Amino acid sequence: MSLLFKIVVLPPLYLISIMPFWLLRLKASGLYVLVYYMVGYRKKVVIQNLKNSFPEKSDEDIKKISKAFYKHFCDVIFEIVKLLTISDKNFKKHFAFTQNAINIIGNYENKKQSWIGVMGHCGNWEWGAIAHQFYFKQLITGVYHPLSNKSFDTFMLNLRGRKGGNIVAMKNLYRELLSLKQKNIPTCIGLIADQAPPPESAYWTTFLNQDTPVFNGAEKLAKKFNYPVVFVPVIKKKRSFYEMDAVVITENPNELAEGVISELHAKALEKNILQQPHTWLWTHKRWKHKRVEG
Repeated sequence: MSLLFKIVVLPPLYLISIMPFWLLRLKASGLYVLVYYMVGYRKKVVIQNLKNSFPEKSDEDIKKISKAFYKHFCDVIFEIVKLLTISDKNFKKHFAFTQNAINIIGNYENKKQSWIGVMGHCGNWEWGAIAHQFYFKQLITGVYHPLSNKSFDTFMLNLRGRKGGNIVAMKNLYRELLSLKQKNIPTCIGLIADQAPPPESAYWTTFLNQDTPVFNGAEKLAKKFNYPVVFVPVIKKKRSFYEMDAVVITENPNELAEGVISELHAKALEKNILQQPHTWLWTHKRWKHKRVEG
């Protein structure tokens, strides 16, 4: 992390982080006006993604969802900064697990069973990625793609691992998991699996009414290590309050045909999105690739 970043960027972020949630929500509302009405950040991408995903909806409906998305997006920005200083007690007040999720995840922890948790960019995905560390003792191995800006990359790594999480770059994941297995250290492998993968290596399916490539990394890991796969949907209860559930995709990955695990967690994500369309990250150019024929 550069000295300039530490002097110029970090102090304002810490000042924002110690603010109460009511003030953060107020600031998020102000940011929404700037981002949606004045800057129009990726508005064309968002509108086109929504139209393609919901062809049955009117232009007015699409506009309502897009505005609700930008309001949510601005909430998430300030909520991520809040992670810098939020206490365990305060975090648990704002991000909860359903009893079903506690039972499923707690069972793996008690059995010392490694497992793969898959989620999408729904609700507050950064809170979702770190939430396990506030509720469970089992090590979480979070997978990330390094950012181009080294200072922000270091900042986000520290944020995601502030409770002791094991944050690993995708290229080093297999080596890390083999090491943990050899040391007999069970772990939850956290994957956010809804970005656009290379089309030639992806699993393809119909997702939100479109031909869509899906990362098959969760499936490959599950079959290689014979680990259960669980999808963890996130629902926004109200501003700055979220809840995570757990849906077991499979306990026996090697009994399923190729592509089934990827199909199942893609459908679980689609269900999560349809519950609250405005809380998914619509600014991604999710459908920029076309299927490679042959």
